[in-house]
Amino acid sequence: MNFKNAHLMTAMVTPFNADQQVDYDRLANLIEYLLAHHTQGILVGGTTGEGPTLSDAEKLQLFEATAHMVNGRVPIMANTGSNNTAATIAFTRRVSQITGIDAALVVVPPYNKPDQAGMLAHFTAIADKSGLPIMIYNIPGRVVVKMDVATVLKLAKNPNIIGIKQCTSEAELAAIVEQAPSDFYVYTGEDDQTLTARVLGAHGVISVASHLYGDEMAAIYQALQTGDWQAAAAIQRPLLPKMAALFSAPSPAPVKAALNYRQVLVGEPRLPILPLTADQLITLNTALA
Repeated sequence: MNFKNAHLMTAMVTPFNADQQVDYDRLANLIEYLLAHHTQGILVGGTTGEGPTLSDAEKLQLFEATAHMVNGRVPIMANTGSNNTAATIAFTRRVSQITGIDAALVVVPPYNKPDQAGMLAHFTAIADKSGLPIMIYNIPGRVVVKMDVATVLKLAKNPNIIGIKQCTSEAELAAIVEQAPSDFYVYTGEDDQTLTARVLGAHGVISVASHLYGDEMAAIYQALQTGDWQAAAAIQRPLLPKMAALFSAPSPAPVKAALNYRQVLVGEPRLPILPLTADQLITLNTALA
């Protein structure tokens, strides 16, 4: 399955039980909830899915369960990236054996601080050896270094690098859209760019807010499809403070709290992310009301 119709993707949280173990009953409920509210693709085990605190064994089991539960209804992308090129290749090759995983999300290496040549070599090696289509994750706010537009465009020529989750400025997003091959999927990873990214020609958004506002975000894209940008903007404007509120504390604590409050039970985050305090929860619910 490709991502042609996956304009609104959800960076899915990982549900835990009271013992902080992955809860597969809650996972099944969450998947059905997301698909019922216009999620058109799922990113599993990413930052919002607490991938950094999941073991490789947990990730593999989570990926297999997600693929089984989704059962081909929407494309699935699994987070396999790390700052170790050889380890990323090995792990992505293992993930490539899971039926129903359509692509791997690979982050620009954190902590090592590679230069552009190092990034180019890292992603080329992974794309050439790991057995799954690769999507770049460019998020300098988390990894310190930023992949330049020129480097993205070089990698976009690799037939096994199919797209990018871009978390930088709209200007850089637009430059990638303008110059990359037409079949290169450009997503914003910033919820507040949902509307503008699509207007600029991006394929869509990989979203946290779609856990709660999938219907509204889908309506933005439906309005754009009919040429009614005023209606799309009218939907986006009141969502912006709500999207910001979902990052008022380290993610995914706010979105997990909001889901739990709405009885879509997903448990609390793992350390080092703390659950919201009572005061933080009141502030969040007020902002989201």
